[in-house]
Amino acid sequence: MSLELELGFLAPLARLNAACNLVTRARGLAVLGKSKRINAAHVRLEAMGKAEEAVTLFHQGFNCAQVVLSVFAPDFGLDLDMARRVSQGFGAGVGRSDEICGSLSGAIMAIGLRYGAIRGDDAAAKENTYTIVHQFVEKFKTRHGSVACTDLIGYDLSDPQHYAEAKARHAATERCPTFVRDAVTLVEALL
Repeated sequence: MSLELELGFLAPLARLNAACNLVTRARGLAVLGKSKRINAAHVRLEAMGKAEEAVTLFHQGFNCAQVVLSVFAPDFGLDLDMARRVSQGFGAGVGRSDEICGSLSGAIMAIGLRYGAIRGDDAAAKENTYTIVHQFVEKFKTRHGSVACTDLIGYDLSDPQHYAEAKARHAATERCPTFVRDAVTLVEALL
C-alpha cells in the first residue's frame, strides 16, 4: 500500500482544517471591522506583525494605549471600536496627568484580557495576572529606565507649556513608536 493511500484520510482533514482557518480568519476580520468597512489597507495591517501594526496605527492618530490594546483586541474577541474607546483616556500618561505611559496601560489591559479573573473569588487568576504584569513592567523599565510618560518623552504633558513644546517638537511622534513597539513585543512574549 502506498504512503499516499495510507495517508489518504488526511486529505479531508486538511481541507476541514483549511476551511476552519478561513472561517476563523473571517471572524477575526469581522471583529476587527465591526461597524467599519474592511478594506485592503486593514488587511495589509493585519499581515504585518503586531508591533508594526501598532506603530502604523499610532501614526494614523491613535494614542499609545489605543494602538497597543487594538492589536490584541481581536485575539480575545474584543470589538475594535470598544477597545479604542475604553483605552482612549489612558494615552499621554493617563490623560496628560504625568502618569504611566499609555503603551504600558494598553499592554496591561491586553494581559488582563488573557489572564484576568472573571470571578471575584478567583485569587489564582488575580495573582497570576499581577505576576505577569509585574514581569512586563520590570522588562519595560529595564529597557527604557522608567514607565512614566514624562520621563520617557522628556516633557511633562500635564504642564500646558511643556505640552505645547512637546507638540511643537513632535516629541510623541519621534519617541513613542519605540515604546509602542517594545510594549507589544514584550506582551507577545508573555501571552
